[in-house]
Amino acid sequence: MTPLLVVYGAAALAGIMLAEAGYLLLAGRKDRRRAINRRMKLQERKLTQEQVLIQLRKERGVEGGPGLLSLHALRVLRAQSGLTMALPKFLLFTTGASFALAFAAITLGVPPLIALAAAPVLSLVLPVFVLRFLRKRRHKRFGVQLPEALELITRSLKAGHPVPVAIAMVAREMPDPIGSEFGVIADEVTYGSDLVSALHAMFERVGHEDLPLFVTAVSIQSTTGGNLREILDGLARVIRERGKLRRKVRAISAEGRISAYILSAVPMMLMSGLMVLMPQFYGGVWDKPMTWYLLGATGTWLLIGNAVMFRMANFRF
Repeated sequence: MTPLLVVYGAAALAGIMLAEAGYLLLAGRKDRRRAINRRMKLQERKLTQEQVLIQLRKERGVEGGPGLLSLHALRVLRAQSGLTMALPKFLLFTTGASFALAFAAITLGVPPLIALAAAPVLSLVLPVFVLRFLRKRRHKRFGVQLPEALELITRSLKAGHPVPVAIAMVAREMPDPIGSEFGVIADEVTYGSDLVSALHAMFERVGHEDLPLFVTAVSIQSTTGGNLREILDGLARVIRERGKLRRKVRAISAEGRISAYILSAVPMMLMSGLMVLMPQFYGGVWDKPMTWYLLGATGTWLLIGNAVMFRMANFRF
């Protein structure tokens, strides 16, 4: 009875850690109704512009040396995902979630050796998976906002405002993620950084594939001259057309993705149906180690098949 209580206690502790992680990730939604982006929400706390810039740079993973758990590639991924939680704390939560899943698997009948061996592997894979998911979601929002931001800069330049003022207007008028990112640019230019260096730093923080077009256009204009308003106006049209082409390709390749979803769901749905309708069908093999080895091999081949199908349906341009 005592080992079972230890397992339940560890699972409960991991559940509390997951709940706290979810709260930290989703906290501030109520404040966003008043403040349009993260930078303006910090300004509501009566912080100076310099303090706001320092806080944003810390949250975006720009400042601070690499710690014991802060690997460079993972730090870059965290910065591009938009996660404000410190990386060691995030790794602590994902590790706790991994071992909680392992303990839950043990209570369901999985051999302890297999479950405990899978927990460290899951604790390495889960943070990367979560951060890549957050980065993909953030890039999608950023790609939709970027043409609107360029058009807003173009209208501001047409009204006679200088470039830093036009960028600051984007930081005031647009929500996250692009509002806070352009706000960091405006603050960096205010405190002495040149515009091109600030744009390169934003590309490192965001990593969106359309940003090099904007950075290159401003860099060329700053060195050779030219009408920046016309350049940005044409660039906004190009980025919009790229977005349309990307969505069109995604619609064309939807059949392959749906096929992968269906082929992945059918075995699990069939197994779940058998366990509900005929619980004794698998009753005699759950305690056999070979059963779990075969299930692991089946899941591995299923993941490989899905990866091949998604690779065939994925077009990079």
